[in-house]
Amino acid sequence: METQKTALYEYHKSLGAKFAPFAGYQMPIQYTSGIVEEHKFTRSEAGLFDVSHMGQLSIEGNTGLISALEKIIPIDLRNIKHNQLKYTFLTNENGGIYDDLIVTKVEKGFNIILNAACKDNDYKIIKKALGEKFKLTLHKDLSLVALQGPKASKILENIISGTSSLKFMNGKNFSYNGTEIYITRSGYTGEDGFEISILNNMVEEFAKILIVKGAKPIGLGARDTLRLEAGLCLYGHDINESTTPIEANLKWTISKRRREEGGFSGYNKIKSDMNGELSRLRIGIKPSGKIIAREGTKIFSVDGQEIGSITSGTYGPSVNGPIAMGYVKYNFSKPKTNILLEVRGKKYNAQVSELPFYKKSYVR
Repeated sequence: METQKTALYEYHKSLGAKFAPFAGYQMPIQYTSGIVEEHKFTRSEAGLFDVSHMGQLSIEGNTGLISALEKIIPIDLRNIKHNQLKYTFLTNENGGIYDDLIVTKVEKGFNIILNAACKDNDYKIIKKALGEKFKLTLHKDLSLVALQGPKASKILENIISGTSSLKFMNGKNFSYNGTEIYITRSGYTGEDGFEISILNNMVEEFAKILIVKGAKPIGLGARDTLRLEAGLCLYGHDINESTTPIEANLKWTISKRRREEGGFSGYNKIKSDMNGELSRLRIGIKPSGKIIAREGTKIFSVDGQEIGSITSGTYGPSVNGPIAMGYVKYNFSKPKTNILLEVRGKKYNAQVSELPFYKKSYVR
């Protein structure tokens, strides 16, 4: 299959982006200043990310839509407020995660952000579950850009009045050059920020204005180091079809009513995980020294038994040291537990760490 390009591809090229294939798209991994500088700029100023490879799905319908969606999504859609966003999952029969999603309640139904690599499969799963009663649209005409960092609010307010009063995990339609665009106060970096859904034919001009006002383009390389410092999962690495939300240490995402009532795919497995039958858990890991433990690195107990493996690992520029996440046997998941990491045939000391590694600064 031919590698796809986002509407901003030529613009990225003009800015000196280095590209790599990601989820079927040619995506900018970094620009001329490099990943570490881009990471630090997002933490101190404001970074602009092209996340148009993600899927933007809208589901329209009223009668019966909530109960139909609650059969495949384990959140309380009955009590979600208008324009409110929730982080959740599409679960399979075994409690595994087909994808992690952001669901927003809108006037005509729900908007759902899907991961790039999963979007076509997600569409099929959701379509099959909902049948013909509701209108599903996987938008091809929309781009998605994320403006992230402490200066994001000021920059965006400068261009679109009223955006700075949005609350975290809430969204709204705004008028921009006579066209409606949907903006949410959200993101995946551990910083305050916004995600802007805008027509493909408007996105380049909009990105240029954001950059003139003080944002800098940031590639997927820094997006990865930022999300890992914030203890956030990357689909296909830290979570997948064989991990449950409880094993992934994301029990908080399943609302109390859904935990008690169930009625969604994989509930029996998730319920047994919650009732103390958990065999493993996602944890934060701080390697000692400078060793970087990448995905697939084996984890051992101090007495030498293999207890798990790393799912994400990098150098964290804001914490000034190596960080990682992975799964270990439940008995070894307590923070401050000493463990060993096997890198290139040699074992190195590490410790189980609290998550996140870097304190988030969302605006409540």
